Amino acid sequence: MLGKTVQEINVGDTASFNKSVTEYDVYSFAGITGDFNPAHINAVYASETSFGRIIAHGILSIGFISNVLGTQLPGPGSIYIHQECDFKKPVFIGDTITATVKVTKKDEAKNRVWLHTYCTNQRDEIVVDGEAIMMPVRKKPA
Repeated sequence: MLGKTVQEINVGDTASFNKSVTEYDVYSFAGITGDFNPAHINAVYASETSFGRIIAHGILSIGFISNVLGTQLPGPGSIYIHQECDFKKPVFIGDTITATVKVTKKDEAKNRVWLHTYCTNQRDEIVVDGEAIMMPVRKKPA
């Protein structure tokens, strides 16, 4: 199953995904990426930071955005061209994060779509805010 073509996408289209962040997610991400920053994996160290406890890797939230882009909008077969983001608040173990993408612009001639990308926590606070540029799939004529 392929994602949407640029012709099938409209400005204003949205999609989202939510997930509760577990300790397993944070430690697995550290193992996969090799990012063993003690703010992410050492409870004693993290307790002495300004956050007071372990925080999830910021890029983990970007992964949730990637999930939405690659599986829903534009969807399977699309290519990630660009992502910019600002990390607004920390994500803690136990937080439920909702990643949302919203189409803000499209260029059919160049086969590109621009999307506002952001993540909120269970308190509806923005934790990550940014923009992605995607190249939707080009479906072959039947």
